[in-house]
Amino acid sequence: MNQSDNTLGKLYLVPTPIGNLEDITLRAIRILKEVDIVLAEDTRTSGNLLKHLEVKTKLQAFHAHNEHRALQAIIELLQQGKNLALISDAGTPGISDPGFLLVRECNQHNIPIECLPGATAFVPALVKSGLPSDKFIFEGFLPHKKGRKTRIEKLMSEDRSIIFYESPYRLVKTLEQLKEAFGAERQASVSRELTKMFEETRNGTLTELAAHYTKHAPKGEIVLIVAGFNSKLDTLGEMGEEDLDEADEEE
Repeated sequence: MNQSDNTLGKLYLVPTPIGNLEDITLRAIRILKEVDIVLAEDTRTSGNLLKHLEVKTKLQAFHAHNEHRALQAIIELLQQGKNLALISDAGTPGISDPGFLLVRECNQHNIPIECLPGATAFVPALVKSGLPSDKFIFEGFLPHKKGRKTRIEKLMSEDRSIIFYESPYRLVKTLEQLKEAFGAERQASVSRELTKMFEETRNGTLTELAAHYTKHAPKGEIVLIVAGFNSKLDTLGEMGEEDLDEADEEE
């Protein structure tokens, strides 16, 4: 990717596998080999991935603790014609990971950005949950302390499927808090270790899931899907094709 001194470089947002190392595109591998620098959330984690992919491109740290300080220097590299790729430890950069600030800064400086399609944890979790996937909202991680209760209360009347990321250490607490706010019988789905050897998805009410994970402490990265308020999940099973057609016409 040779460019003249008068040409801006390009920022590539490159998704990386969330578990299974085969889940990366041929295009992503090519880009990682061709750019001048790969910006990585954790150079040790990403270094192992690049070694596996036989990518020898220079790595540079770019994470939540240094992104504000590093922004200007990265923009200058792009303005000098350098092509950079941004990756996170797993999944798509900017989705509950660093990336937003850099993308915004690039847009403000008219630096071209290209986002490759690829792995992200919430899509397979939502699709395999069996909960309505035609309309949904992505909440990411709930606040750990300040604002947590307020955020949950604001979601009580949300009628779309709600997607959360959660750590195994806070899952039970989150399920209990959601049960108290949303009701004990609200349907939900917990997916963990997606694409890995011990991948698991468990569906049930918030009560059932809280009880299960109280007895069986979860491990690994977790995606929690919660049915929306007055979800059609329970009524769709009782509707025939004609009823569904009529419902579509009404909408």
